[in-house]
Amino acid sequence: MIAQLQGRILRKGPQEVVLDVGGVGYRVLIPVSTFYRLADEGAQATLRIHTHVREDALALFGFLTATEHELFERLIDVAGVGPKLAIAVLSGIEAPDLIDALRASDVARLTRIPGVGRKTAERLVLELKDKMPARVAAPGTTATEGTGSSRDDLLSALVHLGYSRVEAERGVERAMKEDGGGRFEDLLRRSLRALATR
Repeated sequence: MIAQLQGRILRKGPQEVVLDVGGVGYRVLIPVSTFYRLADEGAQATLRIHTHVREDALALFGFLTATEHELFERLIDVAGVGPKLAIAVLSGIEAPDLIDALRASDVARLTRIPGVGRKTAERLVLELKDKMPARVAAPGTTATEGTGSSRDDLLSALVHLGYSRVEAERGVERAMKEDGGGRFEDLLRRSLRALATR
């Protein structure tokens, strides 16, 4: 099993990164929170890896922090929660906020995450409430400054993460009102934060 990869970033997007490790390009699925903190293409990165093996596929899921990795592995232990839903959960809420929501049995907060219905949220609370690690501070960004991105790119990223077009537009509008400039990663983070507090 692959537990860690270190290499050069060939491509990155809100849902995946391709790492060149010794001339081999590994496609790694990532949560948006990891995307925020990855450096730009061409830079080196180290990811903690969860290798998911099925009869018909082998998929790699990557994380920059031990907390996200641990949360992912706890999420997929819950019945009915597969790796893709676990990534969606970590993309829809920051790790410290997820820990708080689970500890507080905040089902309403969890159901605001795309793909998480009431029954799934209740099951997550029931099974994980008492298994949460200590509260951690949200890590700061380590990515270098890049060029801004268009509104269409933000909308596309949010729709791919499971938000409806209307929700995505509302989130982008609120993020742009706060500050229309900045990197794509920062604008996406503000959009997701706006949607989480709707």
